[in-house]
Amino acid sequence: MATKIRLQRHGKKGKPFFHIVVADSRSKRDGKFIEKIGTYNPNTNPATIDLQFERALSWVQTGAQMTDTARALMSYSGVLYKNHLVNGVKKGALTEDQVEAKFEAWAKEKEAKIEAKRSGITKSSEQLAADRLAAEKEANEKRAAEIAAKNAPEVEEAPAAEEATEEAPAADENAEESAE
Repeated sequence: MATKIRLQRHGKKGKPFFHIVVADSRSKRDGKFIEKIGTYNPNTNPATIDLQFERALSWVQTGAQMTDTARALMSYSGVLYKNHLVNGVKKGALTEDQVEAKFEAWAKEKEAKIEAKRSGITKSSEQLAADRLAAEKEANEKRAAEIAAKNAPEVEEAPAAEEATEEAPAADENAEESAE
């Protein structure tokens, strides 16, 4: 029997949620399966992958074929890397201790990358919210100034300014007469 590691689609329209299953290759996509080994939620950022690591590794080692998406998920979670290292032990290239040390180092590095992405997303969303708040405050202040200007009683300054300009030439004429 040919077994495949593939995804079963669940969730509502536009909000997919997948079960990672091991199934007979002849069964339907959402049909009968042998074992459920995890879940995948692409709606979160970064995507959430919950995988039974040891069960997935044992199925990969027994020869279960993976679909392209399932292979990407297995690679992301480290199942394929661990399988590669275990095959190195079988060939005599590595020891068990070396395998564990290399895998632990890889796992720490991967977790650091994921945490950096999460913190970057959080930081950018906080910055975006702060920018929106500042823009809103600026718009509110501008609107308040316009309303205050509109509601303020208008003082007629134009006639007073004209009177001052009319008096100024008369003063200049008096200064010229006194100079003569």
